Amino acid sequence: MALTVLAHFIPGPKVIDFVAPESDWLDIRWCAADDDTAFRRELADAEVIWHVLRPLSGEDLRGGPRLRLVQKFGVGINTIDVGAATECGIAVANMPGANAASVAEGAVLLMLAVLRRLVSLDRSTRQGSGWPTDPDLGERCRDIGGCTVGLVGYGSIARRVAGIVSAMGANVLHTSTRDDGRPGWRSLPELLAEADVVSLHVPLTAATEGLIDRAGLARMKPGAVLVNTARGTVVDETALTEALASGRLGGAGLDVFAVEPVSPDNPLLGLDNVVLTPHVSWYTADTMQRYLSAAVDNCRRLRDGQPLTEVVNQPTGC
Repeated sequence: MALTVLAHFIPGPKVIDFVAPESDWLDIRWCAADDDTAFRRELADAEVIWHVLRPLSGEDLRGGPRLRLVQKFGVGINTIDVGAATECGIAVANMPGANAASVAEGAVLLMLAVLRRLVSLDRSTRQGSGWPTDPDLGERCRDIGGCTVGLVGYGSIARRVAGIVSAMGANVLHTSTRDDGRPGWRSLPELLAEADVVSLHVPLTAATEGLIDRAGLARMKPGAVLVNTARGTVVDETALTEALASGRLGGAGLDVFAVEPVSPDNPLLGLDNVVLTPHVSWYTADTMQRYLSAAVDNCRRLRDGQPLTEVVNQPTGC
């Protein structure tokens, strides 16, 4: 009997090729994240959901009578109603560290793009006015190696960022829930005041929602850069927009937003000192291969009655 999986994303050819050898026991139903009709249809048969970004509500989970596992592709489970899953006897598992390399590189990419004004220079070059006659470049563009980079949170992603920017010559600070004894630890207020670049690497929890608020942004150096590849609501987006529009902050590199997909009328989209990507810092062929390996392994464990890996809840009867 095949195990039925509702994969809540549309695969590319490499993904199809990767899972093809498992087709004798794994029945994967692919569903676009925005196709609620197909989602409801396939949910009735699904024993496993491969979840990426679209929120899974308690209503969604209760609508899957055969569901036994929600497998998060990634780490953050804030888009899953874990409490409802637990009540329904559904295990929720994630993949700590699987996307760390890709997100770390994505964070550094955003740092460089903002510090070196990559997007505006690309645009001006395409318009035929790219020859560097603007003296402002020599006033404001920065090398990472000349900066102090402050990492808010110090998990696997932040530690990879630290390794990359240290190799480029940056002075690296970090903060975590308490003084961890490592060199460069600072309290959050101290880090915000000292860093030229502040990069966010914390999960979204009750404690971190709005962590970088208006007061926190005001503590940052004039001309400093904020990078967020964590979750949008870790930052007060209205206050950030005001700080960027006024020029008090030098720029921002944002992969995540308070509302996703980002609204076309979001004022951040109209600012030249902001580089934006649509929550894809994790999304590479390399990360997808790691995700699929972990997801197939947990499905095999579920089929064989073995303990699942990286389960974050304690569902009834599991």
